[in-house]
Amino acid sequence: MQKRDSLTRIRIMSVLTLLVAAVLLGRLYFVQIVHGDEFASRADRQYLQSTYDYFNRGSVYFETKDGEKVSAASLKTGFIVAMNPALVKNADNTFKELRKNLPMLSENDFYTKVNKQNDPYEEIAGRVSSDQANIIEKKKLPGISLYKERWRFYPGNSLAAHALGFIAYKDDELAGRYGLERYYEETLKRNNDSVFVNFFAEIFSNIQKSLSTEEKLEGEVVTSIEPSVQVFVEQELAKLSQNWSSDYSGAIIMDPRDGQIVSMALYPSFDPNNLKEQKNSTIFKNHIVESVYEMGSIIKPLTIAAGIDSGAITSDTTYFDSGSVTLDKKTFSNFDGKGRGLVSMQEVLNQSLNTGVAFAVRQMGKKTFADYMRSYGIGEETGVDLPNETHGLIDNLNSPREIEYATASFGQGIAMTPIETIRALAALGNGGKLVNPHIGKRIEYSLGTSKKIDPGVSKQILKKETSEEISRMLVKVVDTALLQGKVKMERYSIAAKTGTAQIALESGRGYYENKYLHSFFGYFPAFDPQFIVFLYSYDPKGVKYASETLTYPFMNIAQFLINYYQIPPDR
Repeated sequence: MQKRDSLTRIRIMSVLTLLVAAVLLGRLYFVQIVHGDEFASRADRQYLQSTYDYFNRGSVYFETKDGEKVSAASLKTGFIVAMNPALVKNADNTFKELRKNLPMLSENDFYTKVNKQNDPYEEIAGRVSSDQANIIEKKKLPGISLYKERWRFYPGNSLAAHALGFIAYKDDELAGRYGLERYYEETLKRNNDSVFVNFFAEIFSNIQKSLSTEEKLEGEVVTSIEPSVQVFVEQELAKLSQNWSSDYSGAIIMDPRDGQIVSMALYPSFDPNNLKEQKNSTIFKNHIVESVYEMGSIIKPLTIAAGIDSGAITSDTTYFDSGSVTLDKKTFSNFDGKGRGLVSMQEVLNQSLNTGVAFAVRQMGKKTFADYMRSYGIGEETGVDLPNETHGLIDNLNSPREIEYATASFGQGIAMTPIETIRALAALGNGGKLVNPHIGKRIEYSLGTSKKIDPGVSKQILKKETSEEISRMLVKVVDTALLQGKVKMERYSIAAKTGTAQIALESGRGYYENKYLHSFFGYFPAFDPQFIVFLYSYDPKGVKYASETLTYPFMNIAQFLINYYQIPPDR
């Protein structure tokens, strides 16, 4: 009996020993392999301060069409040049020697700090390159020391800046303030422990941390933004805004099948590596998710699709167009004020007739129309993984007055964000599904595992047959009506529509006489689309219609995507 008890104790002790050994080996793996660079860098600075939180943060990546990760937000290593003023023997010579390698070193700042004789540590330059640091170190200047440092770095400079965001201080806290940096803050941030934490205490405290299901896991974010596509889109936006002196312009490219965002861009942009260059913080605002606009005629296909889906109209349904309509003592007209006589719903899209979509609303009824518009997600947030998202303004769809529904049918009187708009328009081409836009593809955890980011289930809002019919109608718009059919692609079907909307006065009462929002959307190949592209430009000068400003940028982007992704022709 005693022998059996001894064997049991030995077995228990052996199991415990193996468990402890496994934990130690696992921890050593993370210290030496996973976090080896971090601990080596900490060691380089261990005599600087008794407690030092070495900057660390998870990376963000773009991903190419071939699945290769490209760094979008990472860490860069350099050096701090510091001095102990009491040990500097010749201030003039020291400044002269440092200035040779640090041309931006301020003379006034240097001498102010060198006079602080009672302060043993004064930083005089930061983010110094290794080459510069090596030269300074060889000079062996009395009182001058070098310490490694790390900071957030964006290799693409301004590439996708509004989507990525940046980190910045708020009071004493350095954290993500805009874009993905803010949205995924809990994943990207790191809990930096002091260099002088007792090693074994760290090991066993981390056992509990690793086993806790409540602990936020640290990781890196891989996005769906394709870097080559992003570069091309930003170049097109720059040309667009410069050609027409727009206040700003924006673009989204999305896979309409699952809501994956391939490109998101605004011009003008900013370089998150050099935030001090920006004099006005409004440039950091991501208008694509934070601003709402009356979108104009790109809403007409949503209205026609609702009419077809409800059974109120078909593409062949006709009405008599007198050029204007009066409802509730208010009159609205077609863009040119002219009537066309007896026209079909196809011609309503071809010629972008306001009276035609208002007719479609009367045929289906106010409530049915309003229900469809809400089903498109208009008036609600999309849930895209970006901060500060706002939602559209659709109070007019609660009005008892017919005029409000008529103007909403052609995109005036209701407002929405660009991300909300592309989500709704994607349903026209993807078989009638409301997808969930997203930029994050997966999180790769520090523990070595990864998790695909689930955007949620798409919702069926239109019949598949409706999607096919409205797509056919929009292809006909491109083939025959858009710039009189000059941009038709013989081997590819493209479904598209332009929009030109008056910009509302800041007071909310009335519109500017000569300020417009131009918009354009299109998807292709039209009957099995891989991409939907949405472009818009705020207040382009010297031009009235979106067909003049946005058609060629859209076609350039479409041609690029077809070639880059080697999309086979569909006709």
